[in-house]
Parts: sequence; C-alpha cells; structure tokens
Amino acid sequence: MTASTITIDGPAASGKSTIGQSLAQYLGYLYFDTGAMYRAATWVALQRAVMIEDEAAVTALAESLHIDVLPPTVDDGRQYTVLADGEDVTWAIRRPEVDAAVSRVSAYRGVRQAMVRQQRRVAAAGRVVMVGRDIGSVVLPDADLKIYLDATAEERARRRWQEQQERGEASAQGEILALMRQRDQIDSQRAISPLRVPDGALVVDTTGLSLEQVLERILAHIGNSICRPE
Repeated sequence: MTASTITIDGPAASGKSTIGQSLAQYLGYLYFDTGAMYRAATWVALQRAVMIEDEAAVTALAESLHIDVLPPTVDDGRQYTVLADGEDVTWAIRRPEVDAAVSRVSAYRGVRQAMVRQQRRVAAAGRVVMVGRDIGSVVLPDADLKIYLDATAEERARRRWQEQQERGEASAQGEILALMRQRDQIDSQRAISPLRVPDGALVVDTTGLSLEQVLERILAHIGNSICRPE
C-alpha cells in the first residue's frame, strides 16, 4: 500500500509546516505548504496598496498572480522558497501584517478558487505532502492519507513568537495570542471552506510534543509499509 497524496491540516502554528516538511523528506516527496499561496497573495495585496476589505480587487489580484512554491533556493533556514510573480517573498509572507490580514484574504471565495486550482494541479502528479487548512476536507478529499494537527492557542502563540524572535522581529507574545485566537475564530467560522477535521483523518495534539514524538505517532499510525521509501 502506498500513500501518494498526503494532506496535513490544522490551525496556525500547530506544527503543520515542520511535520509536513519532515515527513516529505523522509518519503522523498514534494513538500507543498498551501498557506504560503494565501500569504503571498496577502503580501502582494498589501505591497500594491490593494484594500484587503475589497473582495473583488483582492480576488482579481489572486487570479492574475503567479505563485511558485519551490525547494529552498537559499541556505537561510527556510523550509521552501516562495515566488510571487518571480519575486522571492519567502520571509516577507511571515511578517505580522500578513498574519493580521491573511485570514480575511483566504476567506474570499474567488481567492480560494484560484488557489485550489493551482493546488490540485500540483497534487495531480502524486508523491506530495500538502499542508493547509482545508486540504483533506476540500482540496483533496480523496487523499490517500489525511492528518490533522492541533495544539492549544497558548502553545501556538509561543511558537510563533519564538519564530519571530529568531528572525530578529520585535513582537509581544500577548498580541500574538490575541491574533491567533482571532484567526482561529475567522478560520473556523468562515462560510467558504471552514477549518475542520477532515473525515477519516488522524488527529494529533502536538502540545508539548517534540518533532520526533509527533512523527513517531504518524508513522505508527500509517505503518512502515506505507512510509518506508522504496
């Protein structure tokens, strides 16, 4: 048995990116963080002075924007390289202003439709670990393996704060926690593709767990016959 398409969903900073990348490396699969697409669209909208509240304008931008997610092209700790119309925006899309606006952008129907088309095209080739918030429930509901990662809001805010500190960005953990809770509410209550546990998904609470412990739980669930590279 081979899991050619693997989805990992969950709220912000639940460990999706780290676990997804590690699992993809273990399998020799493509690691594809779909959230980077929405963040890239948000960053470009902010840079081009497109009003985030203007759904039509943001949607038009998303439909015209060419986004690539590639293996790391620079050895600076990045998990992947994100190009928006050819510009490297890998670190820019992690800025606080993007955190504050990306949930609104990703809730727009037209934006999601534009991104989903690209995501399904990538997945069609197989051998991919695709990470996001609606991958197992909407984008790839027939994926071979679906995983849902979670953690407390406090733990996720601490992780995001630590990431920003390591990049030399000044931030207050309390403010990050407030934004995290606000984003959770928006993501779970939006009318289009709300964040939820996909049917048949393995659910792992990553609070207090190391990377190795989370991977062990995933591998124990899906079995070496699936996860051991040929």
